[in-house]
Amino acid sequence: MVSKIAVEVDGHSYTVDVELDRRGNSGLAVSVDGETLTVVVPDLGLPPHIMDWLIVDGRPYEIVVDRDLHWIKANKGLHRLEVRDLEAADARPASRDGRIKAPIPGLIARVLVEPAAQVAAGQPLLLLEAMKMENEIRAPFAGTVTSLNVQAGQEVALNQLLAEISGTLP
Repeated sequence: MVSKIAVEVDGHSYTVDVELDRRGNSGLAVSVDGETLTVVVPDLGLPPHIMDWLIVDGRPYEIVVDRDLHWIKANKGLHRLEVRDLEAADARPASRDGRIKAPIPGLIARVLVEPAAQVAAGQPLLLLEAMKMENEIRAPFAGTVTSLNVQAGQEVALNQLLAEISGTLP
């Protein structure tokens, strides 16, 4: 899976393509504005704010990353950071209108409902696997599944529309 993201560091913008190695390897093929780099991280299953080092083209770097990805601290100081998924079809926040979007990019591990199914508020609809963890995607309110836009084994981008539910908002 290749992810395309925009990264801004201290006001300088970069287009970054990241190819994850699904075989469990800690290496990543990263292209920054067309220049290919090899990046090794200690554990791809960790969220970025837990990582404390990485290796870029054979050079080790100690890092500290803000949980919300607003800054990164490296050996040359603290840097403002902005990260945006360029593949997200719709970058708007959760709509509260029954559209259920991927909260993070990942792989649909299981689909637990079918179109036209009646669901309760909080009922699991899908299992989304990301960073070696399964995340339950739940119904925001009781209603009927009016559309299901993904299937098991499908990779999804941040904010990609997964399903829609009609019903009464709480």
